[in-house]
Amino acid sequence: MATKDPKAAEAVRKLEEYIEKIHYSERYSDDEYEYRHVILPKPLFKMIPKNFFSSDDSGTLRLLSEEEWRGIGITQSLGWEHYEVHAPEPHVLLFRRPKNFDQVMASRAAASAGKAQAKRK
Repeated sequence: MATKDPKAAEAVRKLEEYIEKIHYSERYSDDEYEYRHVILPKPLFKMIPKNFFSSDDSGTLRLLSEEEWRGIGITQSLGWEHYEVHAPEPHVLLFRRPKNFDQVMASRAAASAGKAQAKRK
């Protein structure tokens, strides 16, 4: 969608540029969860809506819903939960999901496909 306002167009271009620079760590795990951290470019962090921040004026984000973190440009597969903030580095978001999440989703998909096939018979 083209815009006639040059300032708005520049803001969109910068936002897209910052989103491309989001850093996603490798996954790491313990017995229960797999984890990853996401590092936002500081200029992108400064563009996050104020209502996404903790109300205690610490400058840290509150825990974001999936819709919220996807809305600021973070892209990950399904099942990730923003579970922790780290005050010394507020632009680093910590995520986790159950270690067997992919297996559970594959089992559900297979069961769903089996039910759909049984209905057709």
